[in-house]
Formats: sequence, structure tokens, C-alpha cells
Amino acid sequence: MTRRRVVVVTGTDTGVGKTIAAAALAATAAGAVLVVKPVQTGIADDPDRDVRVVERLTGRSVEEFTALDDPLAPDTAARREGVRIPPVAAYVDRVRALSDHHDTVLVEGAGGLLVRLDTDGGTVLDLASALAAALPDDVRLEVVVVCRAGLGTLNHTELTVRTLRARGLEPAGLVIGSWPAEPGLAERCNREDLPRVTGLPLLAVLPHGAGSLDREQFVAAAPGWFTQRTNRA
Repeated sequence: MTRRRVVVVTGTDTGVGKTIAAAALAATAAGAVLVVKPVQTGIADDPDRDVRVVERLTGRSVEEFTALDDPLAPDTAARREGVRIPPVAAYVDRVRALSDHHDTVLVEGAGGLLVRLDTDGGTVLDLASALAAALPDDVRLEVVVVCRAGLGTLNHTELTVRTLRARGLEPAGLVIGSWPAEPGLAERCNREDLPRVTGLPLLAVLPHGAGSLDREQFVAAAPGWFTQRTNRA
């Protein structure tokens, strides 16, 4: 029997492909799967929110906890709107409760690891760390780091991985969020170097444009993007 798990999908920056990575992980996970977005910003400009993208691509269940208008960091957007948003601890409690009823709960962060999710300074890193402490023994926490393919990714990815390890969290592996159709020298070298410099497996390489596929195409193609077997079955 598969052990239940909560998977925090974080990134080295904004726009690295976290949403499509969360969708690919959801599409290939077995059993009852839920994708959660604790905080979504920018809804005034982009009604096609991250959870709706995941729902469209996979058909999996989704939940969004907090939504803010401006396309900014959550704490900044909340301050501009003059609203107080839930603290990270409240998100932890909700995710823990949801894990009782799902085999896999995927939690997509916002931007990078140190982005503040609340107006009290709580970050994506704090969320992952608190989940590790709060989840029951029969629920495993995994952290997946989504990174870019091009120049700069080695530095950004190492910084993210080192920050997780400094908090006592060993990532499950890396996902390249958008692989170009015609990779250059930097991309090809980075694909080899990312596992070497981080000591982590490269779990998946997602092709550029994967988010434009329809559901049937996405679900059929997703297993082929994973370069190593993960705890999907």
C-alpha cells in the first residue's frame, strides 16, 4: 500500500514552471490526488489561475485558499489591498487535514522559497518546515524544486537547495520546468550539471509548451517526462 504524502512544489524563482510541474506530478500520481495553491496573486489581470491550469490539464481536484488582485508577492499584494491574510500556520493546518483524505496533496508555492505568504513574514520555506513537523507519521513530506534550464540556473538552484538543507529538509529532486525544443550549449551542460552540483536526482524535464496541450495529450505525455522513477505509483 502506498504511503500518503504531501509534496511541496517550490521554485528557484517566479515563472520557472511550477504550475506545469505540479500538473505533471498530479497527472502521474496514483490514487486520490489534490493540488493546493495556498496563495494566488494577480487574479485581477489573469483569471486563468494556477489551480485552473492544473485542473484543465489533469482533471485532478484543486483548491485555492487565498486570492489577491495584484501580481505581486502575497504580503505586498495584501498590504496594498489593506487586507490581512491567513498566517502560514493556518495553511499548514488545512493541508494536514486534507492529507487525511488524499493519497497525495501537492502544494504549489508562490515564486521562490523565501517569498512571504502572509503579512507576518511566513515564507514558503516556513510552510514546508512546519508541514514536516506537523504531518502524522504515516504521511511523508517531499519537496520538489523546479528550476530553469538556461544560464544562471546552477547558482539559483544551489542556493535554493542549500537553504532547504539548512532548515533540515532534503529535497526529493529537481524538475526542469521548461526545456527548449532546440537546447543550446548552456542548457545541455546544465542538464548534466544540476544533479552534480546539488547532489539531487533530476526527476523530470518538461518540454516548453507543455501547458498548451489538451488534457488527453498532457496526461498521456507526462509519464515520459520523468527521467527517474519517483513515488508516483
